[in-house]
Amino acid sequence: MTKQNETSWAEVGKSHPHESAVLHVSGRANYTDDMPETQGTLHAALGLSTQAHALIRHMDLNAVRQAQGVIAVFTARDFPGSNQCGPIIKDDPILADGVVEYVGQPLFAVVARSHELARRAARLAKIDYETLPAILHPRAAHEQQSYVLPPMSLTRGDAQHAIANAPHRISGEWQVGGQEQFYLEGQIAYAIPQEADGMYVACSTQHPSEMQHVVAHALAIPLHSVQVECRRMGGGFGGKESQSALWAGVAALCAFKLQRPVKLRADRDDDMLVTGKRHEFHYDYEAGYNDEGLILGVKVQMLSRAGFSADLSGPVATRAVCHLDNAYFLSDVDIRAMCCKTNTQSNTAFRGFGGPQGAILIEHIIDDIARHLGKDALDVRRLNFYGRNDDEGRNVTHYGQKVVDNVIHELVAELEQSSDYRARRAAIAKFNATSPVLKKGLALTPHKFGIAFNVTHLNQAGALVHVYLDGSVLVNHGGTEMGQGLNTKVAQVVAHELGVPLSAVRITATDTTKVANTSATAASTGTDLNGKAAQAAARQIRDRLATYAATTLGGVASEVSFSDGNISSGGNTVLFSELVQKAYLARVQLWSDGFYATPDLHWDGKSMKGNPFSYYAYGAAVSEVVVDTLTGEWKLLRADVLYDAGNSLNPAIDKGQVEGAFIQGMGWLTTEELVWNASGKLTTHAPSTYKIPAISDCPEDFRVSLFKNKNVADSIHRSKAVGEPPLLLPFSVFFAIRDAIASVADHQRHPPLPAPATSEAILRAVNAIRD
Repeated sequence: MTKQNETSWAEVGKSHPHESAVLHVSGRANYTDDMPETQGTLHAALGLSTQAHALIRHMDLNAVRQAQGVIAVFTARDFPGSNQCGPIIKDDPILADGVVEYVGQPLFAVVARSHELARRAARLAKIDYETLPAILHPRAAHEQQSYVLPPMSLTRGDAQHAIANAPHRISGEWQVGGQEQFYLEGQIAYAIPQEADGMYVACSTQHPSEMQHVVAHALAIPLHSVQVECRRMGGGFGGKESQSALWAGVAALCAFKLQRPVKLRADRDDDMLVTGKRHEFHYDYEAGYNDEGLILGVKVQMLSRAGFSADLSGPVATRAVCHLDNAYFLSDVDIRAMCCKTNTQSNTAFRGFGGPQGAILIEHIIDDIARHLGKDALDVRRLNFYGRNDDEGRNVTHYGQKVVDNVIHELVAELEQSSDYRARRAAIAKFNATSPVLKKGLALTPHKFGIAFNVTHLNQAGALVHVYLDGSVLVNHGGTEMGQGLNTKVAQVVAHELGVPLSAVRITATDTTKVANTSATAASTGTDLNGKAAQAAARQIRDRLATYAATTLGGVASEVSFSDGNISSGGNTVLFSELVQKAYLARVQLWSDGFYATPDLHWDGKSMKGNPFSYYAYGAAVSEVVVDTLTGEWKLLRADVLYDAGNSLNPAIDKGQVEGAFIQGMGWLTTEELVWNASGKLTTHAPSTYKIPAISDCPEDFRVSLFKNKNVADSIHRSKAVGEPPLLLPFSVFFAIRDAIASVADHQRHPPLPAPATSEAILRAVNAIRD
């Protein structure tokens, strides 16, 4: 091993701009649709089902074929190989075959000379359906035992006995809605035939290797014949993890059949009608607690809207079950989770991946416990926290993993003080006492979020690092850039390892022909996995250069220093680029591959016990809102956020991720409502009817800080993930709204407020507790 870089010089831990920031703001960042189109490129569009559940008696596509500019029309029967894109269970056809299971399911693909002509032609199909009964709600599916997977169960202790013998008990039903990913760049794939039956696919995807598998299986060709590339995405949020497969598969089929390049670009309405969302959850719960608010037992049934196929609903439900505890020790639990099959879009990954849906329920229960006991909810939350690291009695999760890095006590205490929580609580009570219409609310909520893929074997990554003769460095890794700053952080890691300026490092597009068999960029593992893999590759090159430097400059290899573009050994210093040139002449290998697999992970899916997470990321937020009790309108006045990013690799990027996750999560819980009509059609399928937060929804007073900490796990430079966990921070917004509503009845009644807490839902809750 060579000497670590000088402590006075580092490229990690600095707030470098996003590597594509200038390209983004100048409009020069290339996305899949910006690629120059190869001569002869055609355009595809999808014909969609108008029925929620029906047999396809006959598809009359003659008018489609005869439409202006149409070259060809393809159906499920045209696939040379497998017409399937299910990521785990093969229950998800690329194109419907014989039966449709939701409104918007793709039936056929039409290829034309332009995007507009293809879309116009797709509407001319005449489909003869035999309507079948449709299940449109998770509770209806549960009543009919309609599931995409067998029910899950996790127990510890005797929850029923604990609840029955508790001094106080609470029970009820509740629900949180789903959420559209609403990435700025829609689904798109561009397929170009290659020689010898090969296929190149440029695709906006979080999982190039899975797209490679889908295309290879669909075309009945080997994996080595399929190249999938993604330079960057205009957002993904989980919606491009598995569900970019349909678009890649259709584009590849059309290109393969016609032996011409074909682009399939989804219109926003089609994108939202076809693709799955965050799973909505419906809960039935019971809890027992004592006079102080300590939870003694919890029994929960979770019903998720899976949609018509399994997709990733199993892992999502698993993570929800594992995150029911949030930051709290639960001694006795009984958790059941059902992935309900409904005739709606097949729901999929979304930032948080079930964790938010699991954690928010225990927050709802604690909120009611505190109100029933007349206590501040923060005090009840603190009472139920996991024990400190040396507390053997209260630091093991309900799934059996020991919590060895608990900083929630210190983090919440710091936020409570810095946000003036107690003083503001008193000021709000005083305000509400004299304000009959406008009511303010305040809430502080914490989170504990496990980092790693639920499936152990996915926790691996690879990378390639090339050093060129001028000292510049090229890096390729298996992760995908979707705006989150992954490439910037990986470049920082490599620059730091080699002791060169960040400007000397360039990251290339994710490509299945460079790093094979990659995992999705998901589960907040992108930097943890790919950063470690890139570090391993760079370290091998550094060690080779150190050995060579010691022979030419003097000294010993273990003492060679790399920093600020220089290499020093034996009292002599040369430029990095100068030594690289000499090393090349001496035939020293200047490129390397790196690999990383997260250690100490194991999980038993049957018993739902094990050690599924590498570590936990913690955080907390305080939100203050004002609610108009006559209209249901509300506004977030101030948000104070403290997030545990460990030793942050890039504080600016991490803070940006926290801010974005907070607003996105706030949208999920307040404005973003998915609505299906009685026929099963999603009616909120465009920006005109589906409301994501706007800049005007951001609080004028938004205070985001990073908690000073060091990851106890051997993560990349002891940093922590920042992708998904901060989405749980805006729980504080929802419960601040609930607090404001409860003040209408002097906090004596529990507001019946579901999520999302739209203005209509708020007004209904206000009226309910007034009655």
